Amino acid sequence: MNDRLQIGDEAPAARSGPLAGLTVVSLEQAVSAPLCTRTLADLGARVIKIENPAGGDFARDYDEVVHGMAAHFVWLNRGKESVTLNLKSPEGLEVLHRLLADADAFVTNLAPGATARLGLDAESLELTYPRLVTCEISGYGSGGPLSDKRAYDLLAQAESGACSITGLPGEPAKPGPPVADACTGLYGVISILATLQARGRTGHGGKTAVSLFDTMTELMGYALTWSGYTGQDQEPVGMGSPSVAPYSSYATSDGQVVVLGTTNDREWQRLATELLGRHDLATDERYRDGPGRVAHRAELDRVIGDWCARHTLAHIQKSADTAGIGNARYNTTTDVVAHPHLAARGRWREVSSPVGPVRTLLAPPVLGGYDPVLGPIPALGEHTDTVLRGLGLAGEDLARLRAAGAIGPAYAGSAS
Repeated sequence: MNDRLQIGDEAPAARSGPLAGLTVVSLEQAVSAPLCTRTLADLGARVIKIENPAGGDFARDYDEVVHGMAAHFVWLNRGKESVTLNLKSPEGLEVLHRLLADADAFVTNLAPGATARLGLDAESLELTYPRLVTCEISGYGSGGPLSDKRAYDLLAQAESGACSITGLPGEPAKPGPPVADACTGLYGVISILATLQARGRTGHGGKTAVSLFDTMTELMGYALTWSGYTGQDQEPVGMGSPSVAPYSSYATSDGQVVVLGTTNDREWQRLATELLGRHDLATDERYRDGPGRVAHRAELDRVIGDWCARHTLAHIQKSADTAGIGNARYNTTTDVVAHPHLAARGRWREVSSPVGPVRTLLAPPVLGGYDPVLGPIPALGEHTDTVLRGLGLAGEDLARLRAAGAIGPAYAGSAS
């Protein structure tokens, strides 16, 4: 199987996967919508990414660590076609409408009110393109006092309470990955696929909308339910869970960190007797059930920490596996880049890019009967001419649009 496509190859011709034949147009920036559309591209959809000729997706410029490209952009934009359109130009907006007329889905995550100002709000598009599925990703959704506010991942995590249960008491922290952005993008995928399924029955597309705040309050479901019924704020516990104990990280004798976890009474009994050799702990009434162990978290952590400090990581993990106790090694990001489990399962692949082959991770889904769809990472405006020619526009039309400022310059690597 050849997972690499050369720059200049027409991605649609190489498409396979369960969503082959679907066309998605996106007006997207940063993380949430790009992850949504990259997931659809990974599943075989054709994704046409509309970018401003003046710089494109601002995530292109977050850093230059991937041979001059930004790590965020490399992560989120493989398998897409980049088309530069100036949507403040009537001619550029008209080209976008020609693309939407043949598209199956339209994904946006612009600032509040931006799509409405362009006449691209979901209500208007539903009237014009009844088969089109629209997905508007926003910060706070419509109809509330925060609806007009800008929202980024950190802001949504703070507003939803996620930062208050991350870190340590008095030292709140943002969860490391962009959880609000990423999960909102994936909820966008679910919404689009569900609406496409309904369209197969009704012939009509429809509006979908997902917000970062709603996504984060969903992910906060346990904590909000707990606080709603206790009237108390949950306290963060660092490397652990406020609802389960023991469930934490412990230093080992060889300078490593092991993470051990129990999630029920039976596992606790095995940890106490088979791992620690402490039958007295297993029969102690203070630790008999989950709430009791949570109440005595600190003393249990001390006992387990003392035991781990006397043993190597390898010994602890082998003993824990034998006892059926969940365990892991605490890894840094560079550790995971070289993780043997990823290597053994072939999770790293190469894709083409404007700066040559770059490494990328496969998406999580493993679909029987389908090879992974991994298209190139596009240069800004790389596919403008190809896509517009596919709309029936000739060379003189492209020259006219460029003269009017409706599209960006011709891509340097293009044959046109």
